[in-house]
Amino acid sequence: MSEAAIRSSATTNALLASLDPLLRAWLPRQRWFAGKGRPVDGFDVLAATELLPPGRELGLVHLLVDAVSERSSDCYQLLLGVRDALPPHLAPALIGHVTEGPLAGRTVYDALPDQALARVLFERLRSPGRLGVLRFRRDLEREIPGDLVPRPLGAEQSNSSLVYGDTFILKLFRRVVPGVNPDLELPLALARQGCDHVPAPVAWFSAHPEPDADTPENTLVLGVLQPYLQGAADGWDLALRELAKGQDFQDEARALGRVTAQVHTSLARALPTVTLGRAQLRALADSMTARLDATAVAVPALRPYAPALNTAYEALAGLADEGAARRAQRVHGDLHLGQCLRSPDGGWTLIDFEGEPVRPLAERRVPQPAVRDVAGMLRSFDYAARSTETWAPEWAEHARSAYCTGYAEVAGRDPRTDPVTLRAYETDKAVYEVLYEARHRPDWLPVPLAAIDRLASNGSTT
Repeated sequence: MSEAAIRSSATTNALLASLDPLLRAWLPRQRWFAGKGRPVDGFDVLAATELLPPGRELGLVHLLVDAVSERSSDCYQLLLGVRDALPPHLAPALIGHVTEGPLAGRTVYDALPDQALARVLFERLRSPGRLGVLRFRRDLEREIPGDLVPRPLGAEQSNSSLVYGDTFILKLFRRVVPGVNPDLELPLALARQGCDHVPAPVAWFSAHPEPDADTPENTLVLGVLQPYLQGAADGWDLALRELAKGQDFQDEARALGRVTAQVHTSLARALPTVTLGRAQLRALADSMTARLDATAVAVPALRPYAPALNTAYEALAGLADEGAARRAQRVHGDLHLGQCLRSPDGGWTLIDFEGEPVRPLAERRVPQPAVRDVAGMLRSFDYAARSTETWAPEWAEHARSAYCTGYAEVAGRDPRTDPVTLRAYETDKAVYEVLYEARHRPDWLPVPLAAIDRLASNGSTT
């Protein structure tokens, strides 16, 4: 089966028909599948490309498929390994046994845990160029050794990651949408500014299913290779360890605040900033109100607080009525302790600039007041303090204060001097958390509801 054959309409249709029942059973079980609770009604193949032709022993097929359900259609990137039979260590990756079509008699599986196939993908990233609809690019000034042993990163969220020799990490986007992905766009922009608090992309690849419309808006970014920060501690895990030992987090929070401000400063230099005037601030307040209303419908526990919470958005709209303005710029968009890594030497790094994946890509790329990221981090300190057996309000209060102090030391302005905007964004974030926990982790719902109670009672963000 040649590359040309797999991309032909007849062969692609036959391949899809043979994989359809297997994918219908396998895809909804994956952590990164976005359509939880919705059955897949069918699939459309956007592109099928052989990274390694399925010969007698081993093959690797790259698929872009639309999973169609009654109310939506989501595009997924799949990397399928092809063997006659799986060795025992790859059994958990099994998708199924194909009985017809171009792969009849073969076994297909998720290729990422297979070291041999992970190496094939890595070699493609080391060699810029095209393969079918796929385009591979890299920073030619960075050396990428070819003898690195791959391993999947254990924690899968909305994406999947491969670590190569504790030197690089490849983030693969599973659910993909056309357009400029901020998780590539922003780190590249920061690298051009010489910002060393965000890992610079070393290589990346994308898909261009429509050759006649080969523009950034029609590009599907599929994966980004960046340096792997060996020995770095996840900010969330670090905070929980300090809590368990009864240690405060003020020094770490202050340093993290400084780094956040440094990244914001670099982003403001690298990419355009805008001024939010009356119309824009009013629209921002209206969008927050709409999210609150929708969440109150979906989560009854939020309803008693809705009128008091809405005063935060009314105050933001009041700024617009007073003729106030706020500067907006590109921001991280989903900043919390889990998006921060502390190196063994104590330095902080920010990662995962994709933004909140549930929001449309265009919305994630809109300039926002930098205080949005600050509000996300303040909520994260609160989450950590409420994740222990004993609620530690002073720990959270001290960490939040230290973070804002560190931010002010670099930015020249303390986020707390704009309490109206900060409260609106923290309230909006807490409302988002309520909906998320109600849908995915009901046992965690009391955590954001405690913040909702505080924000509704006195409007305090500290």
